[in-house]
Amino acid sequence: GAHYLFLAAGRVLPWLRESLPERYWCKVVAAVQGIVLTVVAGNVLPQRLAIAALAVCLVLLAESFGRQAWGLWRLATGSADASTGRSDAEAIAVEQRTAAVRRPQRLHTVRSRLVTALAGLAVWAALVAPNQAGRMSPWTFARIPLEGLILVVLALVLHPRARGTAAAVFGVVLGVLVILKILDIGFLAILDRPFDPLNDWVYVGPGVGVLGDSIGHRAAVASAVTAAVLGVVILTLLPLCVVRLMRLVARHHRFSIRAVTGLGVIWILCAVFGLQLSPGMPVASTSAADLALHEVSQVRADIRGRQTFAKEIGVDRFADTPDDRLLTGLRGKDVILAFVESYGRVAVQDSTFSPQVDAVLDAGTDRLRAAGFSSRSAFLTSPTFGAASWLAHSTLQSGLWVDSQQRYEQLLPNDRLTLTAAFGRAGWRTVFDVPANTEDWPEGSSFYRFDQLYDSRNVGYRGPKFSYAPMPDQYILSAYRRLELASADRAPVMGEIDLVSSHHPWTPLPHLVDWDDVGDGSVFAGMPEQGEPPEEAFRDPAQVRALYGRSIEYSLSSLISFVQAYPDPDLVLIVLGDHQPHSYVTGEHPGHDVPITVIAHDPAVMDAISGWGWQAGMNPGRNAPVWRMDTFRDRFLSAYGAPGEPATSVRADSHH
Repeated sequence: GAHYLFLAAGRVLPWLRESLPERYWCKVVAAVQGIVLTVVAGNVLPQRLAIAALAVCLVLLAESFGRQAWGLWRLATGSADASTGRSDAEAIAVEQRTAAVRRPQRLHTVRSRLVTALAGLAVWAALVAPNQAGRMSPWTFARIPLEGLILVVLALVLHPRARGTAAAVFGVVLGVLVILKILDIGFLAILDRPFDPLNDWVYVGPGVGVLGDSIGHRAAVASAVTAAVLGVVILTLLPLCVVRLMRLVARHHRFSIRAVTGLGVIWILCAVFGLQLSPGMPVASTSAADLALHEVSQVRADIRGRQTFAKEIGVDRFADTPDDRLLTGLRGKDVILAFVESYGRVAVQDSTFSPQVDAVLDAGTDRLRAAGFSSRSAFLTSPTFGAASWLAHSTLQSGLWVDSQQRYEQLLPNDRLTLTAAFGRAGWRTVFDVPANTEDWPEGSSFYRFDQLYDSRNVGYRGPKFSYAPMPDQYILSAYRRLELASADRAPVMGEIDLVSSHHPWTPLPHLVDWDDVGDGSVFAGMPEQGEPPEEAFRDPAQVRALYGRSIEYSLSSLISFVQAYPDPDLVLIVLGDHQPHSYVTGEHPGHDVPITVIAHDPAVMDAISGWGWQAGMNPGRNAPVWRMDTFRDRFLSAYGAPGEPATSVRADSHH
């Protein structure tokens, strides 16, 4: 705007159209404008920091154009130079000739100083930047990093060759810490926990896939490539910055000693008196060293955790239970374990969308009661948050706390009694229906012991895809009934069904149709086009939260409607969430609790868990019991037939 205003003024005032000697400072100011405006427009800075950056830009812009206008005015008026007696025009001509000689040297000096200043700012920011987005503020970068003072001392005392090696090593370590901080910010936002440097690299592939469902595959791949390039740039530039700064410190020996002494005294005083710029933000910073120690400790803890978990896998009080003593209280029942994707406590409590979800659950309780079904609900604490559903599935099935990819991969090769294996040993046909899978999953049979695996390729779906979800939840349930439950001459079936319509990005959504019309899914044609594309919806955080709520309503309505449409008196339905949704839906630190509900027609099935203290209905209240998810398997197996207890056969026809 200032540029075009200056050109417009030149049409009225011709002297503004003259030229002056080129000033490199003008280019610096122009570059700063472009960089700052781009960053601010990208909405990646806290508001106060963005306003401060814009204010600095405005001051620089005013100074640059003001100085240009002042020089042109002096040139136009031809005022005398008091010291030489020459006119301004003559003086400027002399300056132009002199500048032509001095310009290369001045440009080199300015560039060198600018690069040095940027190197110092980069190292300073890398040392004090937090690993949590919520702690990012202008005060964060006003702290004094102890690690920076140590760097100056090393530059003063080390031999030049050793100094270069130390600078390179320090720079690489600092670059790694910056990358870990960035990863921590992302993991805290998505999974509500910091990045684990030993185990969490496995999330890169799935993360790109989920991002692709939100912004498109090409954009997601481009984002991943950009992130990789950014990592290389960080690991390259920070060592160069540290090397440059240490050389500068060594050249200006006396000044550096005074500076590091003064700052060291200030750092000690601030540390002694606990001076803070804001809560949890001490002036005397050791954040980089603290993070490095934490990451090393985390890796050591992960290594020790492997040994501890190996012992836990080998301890199972149900492993040697005779087959005829397993699950005797559910003989003759068809059991469905239905995971509702991202169904967390936030869906039913303390959110803008929870009243609508509560209404669906309360109405569903009444509708199922009218059909002869009763229900009880509580909460389970999931081992994961925001993603990694497989950790929750393996935790519930194995009775072990599988809260990391390390534990998951360590568990799978072992012969652990899963809920599925227990049902299989007790005479059930076991089935896994996971519509999100697009390729073979051998662990389903080798570890979980499923007899039959269904995925997106073998359930006969001919309808459209709904963003991440390859098919609607209603079709998943309809196909499961057609493939497994419709036959009269069969063994009882235990199935785990993973419902995915409520998976991020929660749009577009299908709507319920008559169950007789579901067919091969063609009836859902045209529905994706009626919903909002993810790339548009995610521009508005409030809209994202509303879409999440509606997706949970749809998934729960599908289950309730399924039981109503096919009221099998031998059906036992266990409905639960796998984890809470991402933090941009829940807010910060909402916990890991997910609702769980047991639904059955036979009163004896519900009587067996009466001692659990769960609340009646599908909607767990604020004071409902909370169990860790890994405790469910043992309590479930105990309730429906435990070692040393007399077997109790439950038959639906004996109660109605």
